[in-house]
Amino acid sequence: MYLKFDSQKYCYTSMRKVVYGKKGMVCTSQPLAAQAGLDMLKKGGNAIDAAIAAAACLTVVEPTSNGLGSDAFALIWKDGKLLGLNASGMSPKALTVEKIKKQGYQKMPLLGWIPVTVPGAVGAWAELSEKHGKLPFETVLQPAIYYAKEGFAVTPTIARLWEKSFQNYSKECKQDIFEEWFRIFAPKGRAPYAGEIWNSPNHAETLQELAQTKCISFYKGAIADKIDAYSKATGGYIVKEDLANYAPEWVNPISTNYKGYDVWEIPPNGHGIVALLALNIINGFDIKSRECTDTYHKQIEAMKLAFEDGKRYISDKRFMKVTTQQLLSSEYAKKRRKEITENAMLPKHGNPYCGGTVYLCTADEQGNMVSYIQSNYEGFGSAIVIPNTGIALHDRGANFSLDETMENCVAPCKKPYHTIIPGFLTKDGDAVGAFGVMGGFMQPQGHMQTIMNLIDFHMNPQEALDAPRWQWVGGKKIVVERAFSYAITEELVRKGHDISVEPESIDFGRGQMILRQKDGVFAGATEPRADGTVAVW
Repeated sequence: MYLKFDSQKYCYTSMRKVVYGKKGMVCTSQPLAAQAGLDMLKKGGNAIDAAIAAAACLTVVEPTSNGLGSDAFALIWKDGKLLGLNASGMSPKALTVEKIKKQGYQKMPLLGWIPVTVPGAVGAWAELSEKHGKLPFETVLQPAIYYAKEGFAVTPTIARLWEKSFQNYSKECKQDIFEEWFRIFAPKGRAPYAGEIWNSPNHAETLQELAQTKCISFYKGAIADKIDAYSKATGGYIVKEDLANYAPEWVNPISTNYKGYDVWEIPPNGHGIVALLALNIINGFDIKSRECTDTYHKQIEAMKLAFEDGKRYISDKRFMKVTTQQLLSSEYAKKRRKEITENAMLPKHGNPYCGGTVYLCTADEQGNMVSYIQSNYEGFGSAIVIPNTGIALHDRGANFSLDETMENCVAPCKKPYHTIIPGFLTKDGDAVGAFGVMGGFMQPQGHMQTIMNLIDFHMNPQEALDAPRWQWVGGKKIVVERAFSYAITEELVRKGHDISVEPESIDFGRGQMILRQKDGVFAGATEPRADGTVAVW
């Protein structure tokens, strides 16, 4: 492994340890999904097959964060090259900013048809399988079909998230278009309890059809007809033409070099560039210690500046007026670094012209690795479920702006600003490993903190995920976990930060990581803030 660990330096309370394996590894936030991926490796499949199986399984066993109506991004290390797949969808052709404003909205809503864009996740499965998988597509979807049909015991974290969504939808979703969500996901008039069996025959039937048609049915067949019909019957915008015009997009990953390591992300419309911007800024400081007020202050201020630039400039790449090269230039990082002082700032975007989600990772004995993320965005998404399919449509379009002066303003056939970001780490042109921290706008913040834990502070993968986190939530407001140092919290307050302690650790992201040693042995870690596991062979 290229990273040097100093495991005696940090003593966090998690009982989890780094897991090692040689023939294959799958890390997910749900044990059944991890095992589903590992089963594919044991059947002779590769890391890509394992990722698809785990992702499909997660739409059933973790529906609180993703589903058959999700989007997805992936970074794939194969044959010594890093490939990027953007499987986010465009807004419907019929959706315009004028139509939304006429309904009285001042910002994009989270629920209903307006934030629904074309779902890309199932398209990603088919594309990955066709281009890089080894096993038949029907084989890799079998675990998901089984759990949808036979049921599974709901895990504790997912039960909590399910109950949270149920309470919210019970208040907010009174219209008839939301009835199917309650029929599918609250069949007993409530969210399932931890340990209770939940199944969905509709999910199983849809997954079986996806397996048999290699997902063509979702975009051009019988499933597309059902989405089209329900949309037209209930005032939606998405139609079969929107679905038929969709295809996942292969993209060139973007990166920055941080202290000798190349950190890779999917380019915009994803906001992985925010993590890279923050690392570029912090890279110019002499960071020596993690448990130091000055370190946290500089991290927070760098992340503020990066996010403000992201919010201002990230959009569908066809609409961006600045390039990723301009944003990631060393000159721009130097310019932004100078704005950091000894006190907390109210950040503003700069001028770069000077130059509810699931994450999983997989690895196989041949050296292939996948960093994959799939998301509804907010919990179950839009709360619209296509009748008799189990397809819960996401609400990724909620991140569009209604400000017509912004590049990210909603418009027909346009991809929104996207929060899901898989990460990958290389050194000297070789793979070090896959990593990710899911959770909306926490994701770039989790990426930066995890990468610095590995590279600057020499933590092992599990320590890097266990370590207490902070999160910037706007203005000078910072929330920290209960395990965060009280003394450092007090010192940050004196620097002008508005600090509060958040009791729910799940709000600080849920990460997974697989790093590869030079001898081919994998080191895996999973998030203590979720129900995750490292399945290893």
